Amino acid sequence: MKIIVDAMGGDNAPLAPVQGALEAHRACGVDILLVGRAAEVLRALEQCGEKTLPAGVEIRDASEVVEIADDPATAFKMKKDSSLTVGLNLLKEGSGDAFVSAGSTGALLAGATLLVKRIKGIRRAALGPSLPVLGGQATLCDCGANAECTPEYLLQFAFLGSFYAKKVRGIASPRVGLLNIGAEEEKGDTLRHETFALLQKAQEEGRINFIGNIEANDVMLGGADVVVSDGFTGNVMLKTLEGTAKFLLKELKGVFLTSTKTKLAAAMVRGELGALKRQADPGEVGGTPFLGISKPVIKAHGGSDATAIKNAVLRAKEYAESGFIQEIEANIDYMRVRPQA
Repeated sequence: MKIIVDAMGGDNAPLAPVQGALEAHRACGVDILLVGRAAEVLRALEQCGEKTLPAGVEIRDASEVVEIADDPATAFKMKKDSSLTVGLNLLKEGSGDAFVSAGSTGALLAGATLLVKRIKGIRRAALGPSLPVLGGQATLCDCGANAECTPEYLLQFAFLGSFYAKKVRGIASPRVGLLNIGAEEEKGDTLRHETFALLQKAQEEGRINFIGNIEANDVMLGGADVVVSDGFTGNVMLKTLEGTAKFLLKELKGVFLTSTKTKLAAAMVRGELGALKRQADPGEVGGTPFLGISKPVIKAHGGSDATAIKNAVLRAKEYAESGFIQEIEANIDYMRVRPQA
C-alpha cells in the first residue's frame, strides 16, 4: 500500500503534511510518496529528525504550488507541475493507491474529476464527511462539491453514502435519510419530492435502507447513518455544526473557569472533556473522501496539523482497502435514472 501525499497543500505545509505522513508510515507501515518542492520537503524531513529518507518514503519533485487565490477550476491545468497536479497524475498512472491533500478543495475536485476521472456512470463526485452524532457518526453526502443538483445526483449520493457506510464503516444495513425541512413525505421543494420518490423505489427494490426525510436536529441525535443532501444545504449544515461545536466548547470552558469550585469540577472531568473535544475535532477524522472518483482521493482540512494528516493517510489506507469503488462499479446500473419509454 502506497499513499501519495501532497506535501505543499494546506496552511501548514510542508511541515505538517511531511510530519503527518511520517507518523502514519510508522503507525501502520504504509509506503509514502511525498510530492512537492524537493528542497523544502527535505528540510521538513530534517525538522522531523530524519537526516535521510526512511525506507518506504519517497519524494517526487514538483516545482509549483496551487495557491488559495488561484482559480479552482483551472489551477491544476495552469500549474501542471504543481504538487496537486503531479500527485493526481501519479495516482492515475498507478504509482500509488490513494492521494491525500489539504490543498484547495475546488482544485482537488476539478483535478480528480478530469485527471483521475469519475467511476463510469457516476454523474457527480460528492464529498462524504463523517459527522459526530449521538451514538456514533453519520456520513453526509454531499457537503459542498455540488451546489446545484438533480434528483439523479441525490439518488447516486444515497448509494455512494450507503456503500461507504457498509464497506468502510462496517454497518450492515445503513439507514439513509433525505435531509429536509420536515419528516413528512410532502415537505420540501420539487428536488426533494422527486428524490424522495426515487429513494423510496430503491428501498422497495431492496437496494438501500431508505428511512424517509430527516430534519437536521434528528441527524445530530443519530437518526440516520447516511444523510443525503445537495452540496449547498449540506455545506450550510456542516459549517453550522462546526460553529456550534466551537461555541459550546468555549462556553463550557468559561463555565468551568468561573470559580474555585468549578475549576475543581473541571479537573475531575478533564478526561471526559478531552474526549468530547476530540469528538468535535475534524482532525481526528483526518480527511473526507471524494465519493465517486475512480481511485481514492482524500481531502484533508486546509488547517490540518500533523495529527490530522496522519489520520487522513490512515483513512486513505482504509478506504483503498475497503473494496468500496469495486462495489459501486458492480452496482452502477441500479444508480441510474432511465428515461421512461
